[in-house]
Amino acid sequence: MPKPDAEVHVLGVPLDHGAGRRGVGMGPAAVRIARLLESLERVGVRATDRGDVEVRGPETEEVGAENARYLGVVSRACADLAARVEEIIDEGNLPLVIGGDHSIALGTISGVSAALREEGASEPPEFGVLWFDAHADINTPETSPTGNIHGMPVALLLGKGPEELTSVAYAGPKLRPSRLVQIGLRDLDHEEKRRLRASEIHTFTMDDIDRRGMATVMEEAIRLACDGVDFLHVSFDIDVLDPTVAPGTGTQKKGGLTYREAHLALEMVAETERLRSFELVEVNPVLDRENMTARLAVDLICSAMGKRIL
Repeated sequence: MPKPDAEVHVLGVPLDHGAGRRGVGMGPAAVRIARLLESLERVGVRATDRGDVEVRGPETEEVGAENARYLGVVSRACADLAARVEEIIDEGNLPLVIGGDHSIALGTISGVSAALREEGASEPPEFGVLWFDAHADINTPETSPTGNIHGMPVALLLGKGPEELTSVAYAGPKLRPSRLVQIGLRDLDHEEKRRLRASEIHTFTMDDIDRRGMATVMEEAIRLACDGVDFLHVSFDIDVLDPTVAPGTGTQKKGGLTYREAHLALEMVAETERLRSFELVEVNPVLDRENMTARLAVDLICSAMGKRIL
């Protein structure tokens, strides 16, 4: 839930260069068509649309190295996004970033980190991140089976990967792994499993949610991310949901969150009153049915911003 005196400022990032298929670049338009601003206003949230980060179509850009496809485009878009997110936070408002593929998390979180970082600090600032995703996104160009950068933002934010990407906003790691909590994981390759086990990242798989229940998992996730800090960022990949309720995404994987599990998770985020930035990614209207995934995305954003059943 935003601070009482804060506005939500919407930024679209029509980037699909980091993904393996086209269409997700139209995600910001689909979410806006689903009446994002009007829905936020009905919840009592003041919202302003600050337009889109400029992204040229893949047809006009060089692919570059096959193990880090469209690296130049992604790095430029993320640098622009980071600067705009930092500006919104410095103004005392809450950035709501709509993608686009999940590579944009590099820009959003780098902007958050830059806004919170003390000048001359050698370590990233303390803030919590809840990362809802079917995938760990912790590959690097050396380990990625596809070369798609949307599978790399976690590694990049921890300072591992090409300098063009790890230096967005400022050089080096942008967050502390012990403050990163991943929720809903269910599709990991061997190298990602190894990296997660060796890291300080906290993970809750769909097996954990099945066995323990969403409320219990979220209570622990929020405690791990937020203990002692008052700035919480949420990165929400729509593919964390089961494709029966969110078909409009390019990386579907059966066995995801239900409609109510997702809403409960974000209602609990709102209850912390520490939410200070939010991004939602990977809505692909080309694969959707009557914009239902974009409409669900709007409903979920509203839950995170304080909407309640009663």
